[in-house]
Amino acid sequence: MKTDTTKETASEQSGAASAPAELKYSGLGVSAGIAIGPAHVVERGLIDVPDYCVTDVEAELERFDGAVGRSIKQVENLRIKASELTEAAAEELTYLLEAHRQMLAGSRLVRGVEDRIRAEKLNAEAAVQAELSQIAHAFSGMEDSYLAGKIQDVREVSARLVRNLTKAEYQAFSGLTPGSIIVAEEITPADTALMDPAIVGGFASALGGAEGHTTIMARSLGLPAVLGVPSLVHEVRPGDMIALDGVKGTVVVNPSAKTIARFERRREALARRQRQLERLRTVPAMTRDEVRISLQCNMELPMELALARQAGAEGVGLMRSEFLYMNRDTLPSENEQYVAFKDIVEGMDGHPVTVRTLDIGSDKLAYSLGEHISPSANPALGLRAIRLSLKVRKLLETQLAAMLRASAHGKLRILLPMINTSSEIKRVNEAMDKVVRRLARKRAAMSDPLPELGVMIETPGAALAADSLAKSCDYFSIGTNDLTMYTLAADRGDEQVAHLYDPLHPAVLRLIKYATEAGKKGGIPVNICGEMAGDPRFTALLLGLGLRDLSMAAPNLPRVKQRILGLDMTDAKKRTAQIMEQSDSGVIATLLDDFNALE
Repeated sequence: MKTDTTKETASEQSGAASAPAELKYSGLGVSAGIAIGPAHVVERGLIDVPDYCVTDVEAELERFDGAVGRSIKQVENLRIKASELTEAAAEELTYLLEAHRQMLAGSRLVRGVEDRIRAEKLNAEAAVQAELSQIAHAFSGMEDSYLAGKIQDVREVSARLVRNLTKAEYQAFSGLTPGSIIVAEEITPADTALMDPAIVGGFASALGGAEGHTTIMARSLGLPAVLGVPSLVHEVRPGDMIALDGVKGTVVVNPSAKTIARFERRREALARRQRQLERLRTVPAMTRDEVRISLQCNMELPMELALARQAGAEGVGLMRSEFLYMNRDTLPSENEQYVAFKDIVEGMDGHPVTVRTLDIGSDKLAYSLGEHISPSANPALGLRAIRLSLKVRKLLETQLAAMLRASAHGKLRILLPMINTSSEIKRVNEAMDKVVRRLARKRAAMSDPLPELGVMIETPGAALAADSLAKSCDYFSIGTNDLTMYTLAADRGDEQVAHLYDPLHPAVLRLIKYATEAGKKGGIPVNICGEMAGDPRFTALLLGLGLRDLSMAAPNLPRVKQRILGLDMTDAKKRTAQIMEQSDSGVIATLLDDFNALE
């Protein structure tokens, strides 16, 4: 994506010679909405870390080497994004990042840290800080001001290394001016979990893709967001006024009065549109030929409960439990999880709540689990989701106990992520039996019958084995985000290959169809909870494939409902049958978009 950087002189903006220049950037609009507010630039300074002696020097060197590798990859990603800038800006930023890359490739800093680990048996974080202090002292004595100033580069590289070693998330966004726009090199899902939409207006970052988990969380919270603006963090100063358009992917720094007025008009137009959609809250989701569709919400955080009810959700089709593990040093207790799940179940007033067991891994990291997860060359294919839960049974049993206890307060279903085989379901059932017996001995209240146990269909293996899996569980939930990623071998959060991530690829559609039909033949319900469910563009196609239960981020529900109300199911089935005969995703997209335009 081309990044457009435009500078206007102060006189061109308002005639006031002292007014700062307006800077315009184009990135990737990933979460709709307009935000106007002061910039809160995430500091990149070093984090306070413990200082201790290590007993296994080689293991510590390996851990440091992993952090260096991750740091180099991050810098390379930034270099690729920088190439999309205007020539002058690209040259300046590329030069800076090249210096950082060389520093990570065996510089005095890296060699010094390795020497300290070997000689002093220091932990890697403390070794980085000690080496930085020594280098900074040496630089401070230089008479050449240019060379002395290069210490800032060393500080930035050191900070990156420490962040990757500690897997530290940014500090909580507290004490912000209401409406603040977060600006950072990278926003993680855990960072997003710290954002209160009542205070944070939106965010923009240099890294990130349109389908990553950070994006999903931003949409769930209704936070406007723009990603893929590489030079932004170097240009923006704390307090600078920012206008952000999460639809068009535009970020304007120091906007003129004329620009602010234009953004405010767009914000009001979007608000009017939203008010019109909210009138559908109590209207049943039914096609023109009276086929009833169930619309539920995906939830990332408990604070979204009000949004789900306001949108008229008929339940929670996916409650992600990762929020309980993020931004903390210790694991959540059974009782803490029970209270969280109970509050959500009670808050939905009898509507079903589907809670998914822990799905940490890939782009969702939690440092409270650091002792259980080692660095992986490919986290998306590594120890994550149900694999982690089955390896560390205490994690699984604690979650199951909390869910079983919460089921006494309303309709709760349990969902298992990244299932591939029936044997995995069997092992979960064994863990469930053990937990039920323990809770029964304590006379803890549980639902009768016990909660239904469902599986996510999010790998090609699970989709192709769906007929077998249907015999071992109570329902399917199709997760199109990971299903698309694994089918096409394209990481949805990687800017370099994000263009290959295509949910309309015929292979993805065939897997969705196969899993849906296998569920129906097996006599179990099937719903879809991936991002496709929340995009009205795909609604007719999903219904035509046989799906009747869609779950999505709350802000998307009214738009999907409006699309359903205007649909004829017979026509949708005919167009879907035509689409499924195609082998080219471009033709599929044309057929679908033409159908949507006609309806």
